[in-house]
Amino acid sequence: MARISTVEELLSYRKKLQAERESGKKKVVCVCAGTGCKAVGSPKVVEAFKAEIAKHGLTDKVELKATGCLGLCEKGTLVLMHPEKKMYPSIKPEMVSTLVEKTLVAGGDADEFMFTGADGTKQPTISDIPFYASQRRLLLDKNTMIDPTSIDDYIAIGGYGGLAKAFAIGADKVLDEVKKATLRGRGGGGFAAGRKWETCRNAPSDKRYVICNADEGDPGAFMDASLLEGQPHSVIEGMIIGAFTIGSDEGYVYVRHEYPLAVQRLTIALEQAREKGFLGQNILGTGFNFDIRINKGGGAFVCGESTALMASIEGRVGEPRAKHIHTVVSGLHDKPTNLNNVETWANVPLIVENGADWYTKMGTKGSPGTKIFSLVGKVNNTGLVEAEMGMTLRQIIFDMGGGIRDGRAFKAVQTGGPSGGCLPASKLDLPVDFDTLWNEGSMMGSGGMIVMDDRTCMVDVARYFLGFLKFESCGKCTTCREGIRRLHQLVSDVAEGRGTEETLSLIETLTETVQKGSLCALGTSAVNPVLSTLKFFREEYLAHVREKKCPAGVCKELITYNITDACTGCLVCKKRCPENCISGEKKQKHVIDTSKCIKCGICMDVCKFDAVEII
Repeated sequence: MARISTVEELLSYRKKLQAERESGKKKVVCVCAGTGCKAVGSPKVVEAFKAEIAKHGLTDKVELKATGCLGLCEKGTLVLMHPEKKMYPSIKPEMVSTLVEKTLVAGGDADEFMFTGADGTKQPTISDIPFYASQRRLLLDKNTMIDPTSIDDYIAIGGYGGLAKAFAIGADKVLDEVKKATLRGRGGGGFAAGRKWETCRNAPSDKRYVICNADEGDPGAFMDASLLEGQPHSVIEGMIIGAFTIGSDEGYVYVRHEYPLAVQRLTIALEQAREKGFLGQNILGTGFNFDIRINKGGGAFVCGESTALMASIEGRVGEPRAKHIHTVVSGLHDKPTNLNNVETWANVPLIVENGADWYTKMGTKGSPGTKIFSLVGKVNNTGLVEAEMGMTLRQIIFDMGGGIRDGRAFKAVQTGGPSGGCLPASKLDLPVDFDTLWNEGSMMGSGGMIVMDDRTCMVDVARYFLGFLKFESCGKCTTCREGIRRLHQLVSDVAEGRGTEETLSLIETLTETVQKGSLCALGTSAVNPVLSTLKFFREEYLAHVREKKCPAGVCKELITYNITDACTGCLVCKKRCPENCISGEKKQKHVIDTSKCIKCGICMDVCKFDAVEII
């Protein structure tokens, strides 16, 4: 791989790549090879395409790319065909032969494999599909165009153009643009990136570090993983620009060990960047030196906190420290350190290349740009979405997400991961940005968005997240270690029928203590699921403590299964019951022995006549 020695050579090389692609005029078949689609068999789909393309003698006319996540994980394996941008969902290896014959050989469409709307209409292109049409895909759109293991693909679509411009305008101007863009950290805190950079740059030191926080530990979150899997060079480019701006020669990507595909593709990208001359000594002939190492995390949620992360890189136990001295002044190895998350770094090249004025035209005044969310839970279209800041929860959940599964009613959405708040239906028209969510008792977080329907018990939700945070607490400070554990006990008492209204008062008092007394954000924000559910769903808590009932029929200790007169005596529930606690003859009403029932719910799930109820 030839090294690029100057900015001029980079621009010339890009023109050459683009000319080659234009002259070839190849059809491009992109198969999603992100973690989600790999799990449902996308590698076999790729192999099937290779075989069919070769079989029909199309090797010189069709380019096959295994890409990063294409977004709509609910419909994997996804196949996207350029230049028409035709999208085919849920493709299996056995469907590829027909798909190739109808599209690549005959030049038509494979109608039977297209997206079909709720009204039965075909949605052939990516822009026709509501899931995509409502998004503003500044970052995720790159995943639809490039092979993440090819640096040439990235360069051809404009990659490293932001770096070239950064060298041209100088560090001072880069810093001004990032500050003017009001880029806020996408990792959760929403702190102004430009201010962090400036403080780190101005801190007196002979050494500075740049770190990418890819320790994404929120349940249901996979935004950072998908960016590293699909476009690692955008993150690398952002880090190089940041290092150039603050005067750093050494950087780290702290990535979860549980992200093997992200680590693999990032490793390849770093090697390619070094070979091409974007990392190492005298980058693009500017005299600037910078390189990046990968540090694999050990699965501790608390290591997403900046000081714990830096302690882990140093080989110490990943525990937070007090921040009376900020990490931008004294961080890794007691040197000024600038840390941003994956998505934040990926935004930097776009801002530098296109300018702050371009960036601030999107989003809201206080939260410009876009945000990537992992949309999961009881929603029809689960996957990755990129929304312009200021879009409402309703637009994200119902336009992009396609509404609630099985026609159920929307109940709540949790934003911001396990430390985020749960917002009810009355907040569906709330604009999504950093400040608005915070003011409502929730948070942006890294971008997790878990949707719940009317069968969800909010007491049980609070109990679940407290259990997660209790386990993940590092235990360094007493208020977090003991406070979260005690909160989990109290909420469990409510869920299991032992709670009283006094318990609720105690919960509220304790949340204030934990919030004010914890050392890091894990403890201070751990109370959000409890406080938000108490605020917006207090009637559910009261039903648990006053009536000893779970309105949603979730908390096992407070429910009883009963077979109604709608029972036809089909015997299905009797045969499927793991405890043999259902009796009754064929074509006669069955009865549940509640003394033996373990409340697994199988009887309700298998009954075709809705004859099983919760009382």
